[in-house]
Amino acid sequence: MREISRRGLLGMGVGAGAAAALTGVAGCSGPAGSEKHDPSAKASERAKASPIGDGSTADAGPQPNQPPKPERLEPGQKPPQFVIFSWDGAGEVGNGLFPRFRKLARDHGAHMTFFLSGLYCLPESKKDLYKPPNNPVGASDIGYLTDEHIKATLENVREAWLDGHEIGTHFNGHFCSGSGSVAQWTPEDWESEIEQAVSFVTEWRTNTGFKDLEPLPFDYRKELCGSRTPCLLGQDNLLPTAKKLGWRYDASNPGGTQVWPGKRHGIWDLPLQQMPFPGHSFEVLSMDYNILANQSKNTTRGPSEHYDHWRRQATDSYIAGFDRAYETNRAPFYVGNHFEQWNGGIYMDAVEEALKYIADEKRKDVRLLSFRQFVDWLDAQDPAVLKKLAQFDVGEKWHAKSD
Repeated sequence: MREISRRGLLGMGVGAGAAAALTGVAGCSGPAGSEKHDPSAKASERAKASPIGDGSTADAGPQPNQPPKPERLEPGQKPPQFVIFSWDGAGEVGNGLFPRFRKLARDHGAHMTFFLSGLYCLPESKKDLYKPPNNPVGASDIGYLTDEHIKATLENVREAWLDGHEIGTHFNGHFCSGSGSVAQWTPEDWESEIEQAVSFVTEWRTNTGFKDLEPLPFDYRKELCGSRTPCLLGQDNLLPTAKKLGWRYDASNPGGTQVWPGKRHGIWDLPLQQMPFPGHSFEVLSMDYNILANQSKNTTRGPSEHYDHWRRQATDSYIAGFDRAYETNRAPFYVGNHFEQWNGGIYMDAVEEALKYIADEKRKDVRLLSFRQFVDWLDAQDPAVLKKLAQFDVGEKWHAKSD
C-alpha cells in the first residue's frame, strides 16, 4: 500500500467546524442583495409570515440567489470545472470565521455547503434531550456552544441560506472512537441521530427560549439532502438511511480521487479527494485537518516558526489540486474545512487564498457551487455523457471520447 493511504487519509478533527452561476462566469455575480429588488429581503419577509412549528423555521419560498437552471452538456462538449467548498460543523464561536467566509463567497460569486452540527442549536442546559446512539445521554465529543454562540450560529446560518448557500448536516455528537463511534452505528442508529439533529435545528426556539431572533427561512426537513459524517466514518450504514430519507448525496467517503463521481445506493458519492502535497512524495486528503495532521501531527498548535511555510504549503496544495483537475479531466474538486484557528489560523488563510486564485475572472469556465447545486447539474445531464466523463483517470487530459 502506498504511503498516501497511510498518511493522506487521516480522519477529521473536531470543533465548531464552510458559486458562480452554472452558465455564467466565476466571480461575475455581485454581492447578494445588490439588485434593486433584493431577493434575500423578499424571502426574509415571506419567512416572517409563514412560520413552521414553534417558529424556529419558516417557509420563505424558493431559495434566493441561486444559479440559473443547469444545462445539459452536448456529447463531446468540455465540462465546466466545478469546485465545492464545504464547512463541517458550521458553528460561529466568536472568531468571526463564519461571516468572514460568507463575505468571501459574496465577493467572488461563490456558493458553499455548510454542514451544520445539530448540537450547535441546543443549549447545554438541555443536553439531556440528546440521546446519542451507543453513548450516554447528553454526551458529545465536540461539546456545546454558549447561548451567545448559538445565537451567532443561527444568525449566520440564516444569512448563509439567504445568500444562496446550502445547509447540510454534520449530525450531532461527533463520536470518532470507542464503542460509541459512528463507525459502529447501524442504519437505525443513523436514523435516530438524523431525526435528533433535525429536531434541534427546527426546535431551537423552544429549546433556547430565544425570542429576539428571526426564524431560519427554510423548511429543514425538506431542505436537507446531504451530509458529511464525523471523521469520515460510518458511510456504509448511513447510505441506506440516507436513501430512505430521500437524500441526494453524501460527502463522507475518505477514499476519493480526482475523478468524476458515481452513485452508491442510488446516492451521489462525493468524497474528499487525494490532492498533491508539495514537498512530499505522497498526496493528502482535501481537508484542512488532514493537511494539519501531516504538518503538526497530533497538535493543533505546532511551533509558530513553521506557520509561514505550512500556510504556503496548504495553499499550494489546494491550488495544485484545482490546477490538476482544471488542466486535465475536469473532475469536480471538493474542499472540506472547519471554522478553526488551528496553527494560528493558517488553514483559513490558505483556503481564502486558494478560493481567490480559483475564482480568477480569466477562467470563464469555473463554477463555485454548493454540493446541492452540483448534484442539480449532475442530475440534469445525459447519463451516457456522465459515463464517459467517469472514464477519465486522475490527471488524464480531457478529450472528446468516441464510442
